[in-house]
Amino acid sequence: MKFISWNVNGLRACVTKGFKDFFNDIDADIFCVQETKLQEGQIDFAPEGYHAYWNYAEKKGYSGTAIFTKKEPISVTYGLGIDEHDKEGRLITLEFDDFYFATVYVPNSKQELLRLDYRMVWEDDFREYMLKLNEKKPVVFCGDLNVAHKEIDLKNPKTNHKNAGFTDEERSKMTALLDSGFTDTFRYFYPDQEGIYSWWSYRFKAREKNSGWRIDYFITSNSLNDKLQDAKIHTEVMGSDHCPVELDIDL
Repeated sequence: MKFISWNVNGLRACVTKGFKDFFNDIDADIFCVQETKLQEGQIDFAPEGYHAYWNYAEKKGYSGTAIFTKKEPISVTYGLGIDEHDKEGRLITLEFDDFYFATVYVPNSKQELLRLDYRMVWEDDFREYMLKLNEKKPVVFCGDLNVAHKEIDLKNPKTNHKNAGFTDEERSKMTALLDSGFTDTFRYFYPDQEGIYSWWSYRFKAREKNSGWRIDYFITSNSLNDKLQDAKIHTEVMGSDHCPVELDIDL
């Protein structure tokens, strides 16, 4: 099976920059988007052959996630089931016969780390949620996790230390998540690969210089390791400040 995840930084804008062509050409079994930045009825995108599930933020033009899946799930859950977290459209979970699949847009800690304390609460609640799912069936989840886990995962680790997305606190939560029974699939296949990123600032010609961060992931239960086939980062695909990431898995 082929899974795709892409933070589109506004789906309506991305659609004008080749999104539909990539969607059709890649022919994923499940295609996820984050940061849709829209409300119900603001876009006409219903790809043939897919079941579509949307989670909108209450705040207009902000956050939001969506999943398009060829196979219809047994059930669909929106959010964590915690009111504090579930107003921003950040999580969708699909249940299938043999696994759970989720897409997530993790809150950004913001400039001057204004939201870091909230982010820490989110991280603990999200990890607990994933662990509960994992007790029942293996889990695949993907999305913009808003953290570069290791120094290898961004171009300039020294100058970005203590900046949002590369604080010790955020990185330690990522470590805790992985240590609780999950696999960073890109690093599973490419543990030492440098210079491959999934997000670049729009400023300072960052993408042209490949001054980026790897903050978009596919994470899987350790029990699925023997079913992993490949993980890819489509750095060649434009249309957003993020690029799509892919997981190929035998499920």
